[in-house]
Amino acid sequence: MGVPESDLMPPIKRSWKNDLNFYFASASYWIGQIVYSLFLIGIILSIGRMIFMAILAYLQTRQEKRLLANFKGIPDGLTVSVIVPAYNEEVNAVRTIESLLQQDYKYLNIVFVDDGSKDSTFETVKKAFEGNPKVKVLTKPNGGKASALNFGIAKTDAEFVVCIDADTQLKTDAVTQLMNTFYLQGKPKEVGAVAGNVKVGNEINMITKWQSIEYITSQNFDRRAFSLLNCITVVPGAIGCFRRKAILEAGGFTTDTLAEDCDLTMRLHKEGYIIENCNEAISYTEAPETIGQFLKQRFRWSFGILQSFWKHRDAIFRKRYKNFGRIALPNIMLYQILLPFLAPLADLLLVVSLILSGLGLIVADPVHIIAYYLIFSLVDIAGAALAFAFEKEDFKKLIWMIPQRLVYRQLMYYILFKSINKAVKGEIQGWGVLKRTGNVTTN
Repeated sequence: MGVPESDLMPPIKRSWKNDLNFYFASASYWIGQIVYSLFLIGIILSIGRMIFMAILAYLQTRQEKRLLANFKGIPDGLTVSVIVPAYNEEVNAVRTIESLLQQDYKYLNIVFVDDGSKDSTFETVKKAFEGNPKVKVLTKPNGGKASALNFGIAKTDAEFVVCIDADTQLKTDAVTQLMNTFYLQGKPKEVGAVAGNVKVGNEINMITKWQSIEYITSQNFDRRAFSLLNCITVVPGAIGCFRRKAILEAGGFTTDTLAEDCDLTMRLHKEGYIIENCNEAISYTEAPETIGQFLKQRFRWSFGILQSFWKHRDAIFRKRYKNFGRIALPNIMLYQILLPFLAPLADLLLVVSLILSGLGLIVADPVHIIAYYLIFSLVDIAGAALAFAFEKEDFKKLIWMIPQRLVYRQLMYYILFKSINKAVKGEIQGWGVLKRTGNVTTN
């Protein structure tokens, strides 16, 4: 055009209004980019993990069927002690022991350990089973669940110990299924522990239904998949069987974390033991029935896992610890700490972007924003459906994922933030006491 650039783009006089407009425009642009990037990263990571876990779970199921086809049975005479630690469990304790006496495993006895309860737990159990040769009822000063488990293990000479919670009900063949898993053919090393399959036994309201979905889609499904790679990180306190000598070699249950089951499982990995999973060994546990009780329990779990992860951080990517260091610990870091930590930011930015877009303050297509969020949600539901298929659960339960995503996720964010905040500040957290209702049923 033959016109100087200074005429086409004359310099604008700097003013606070122009500067503010520039910063506001830049912020609007970057908010949009951050929202897009977070959803894209979340979707890619979630889909990748879902596919990876589904393949592992499928291969594990095939391997299990092949091993069961060649199963020759377990050696006769192997003794098992069921250790039941209890604190203020007068509501559930007697019923739990009665269900254990219905187990079809022949060489079984029960060691009940009252951990200095303030209610009548010890007196009630002692009176109910006095004279029963299969039940040993003990009491000790209060010291926490780990100390009660160690106390019980010290009082038995059984070759195997099954550790359960005092609110847990087992299916009649649960112990037999756990023991069979120790002796399936084809294991290159000695199996040190077997994790059972925990289900919620008191689905009486929305909060317990949400927990039931989480048990199926997260905890049980993950253990099924990770058992193929020998990198299960938690043999659950509600049902887990251990080779007694393996526990002693690893140093027993410790009291320096709130997740004594997770910590022991990690130490067994470091000792070189195989940690197996048994989907047929089913236990029904009492999930918290109120928001307050739920937050208390899950904060304890979340804080305990953080403690265990930090305690065993030296194993990350260490060749000698194999898949425990290469996969299990990085999985905790990425999918249980970092990604959940970023997820609420994505939710917040979604809401802010929709509001600002609706007001015309930023240039963004609300349809695209909502579409990404729906894709993110559908990935979760698809993963849940896969887990339900492996567990042979009723798909109708998945309808509860809609309100779960709107409320339950926010509760989990709060728990994670609170756990990380306490961990960073170096604060100590106690176990706390959960109120029991005795509503567990086996179905």
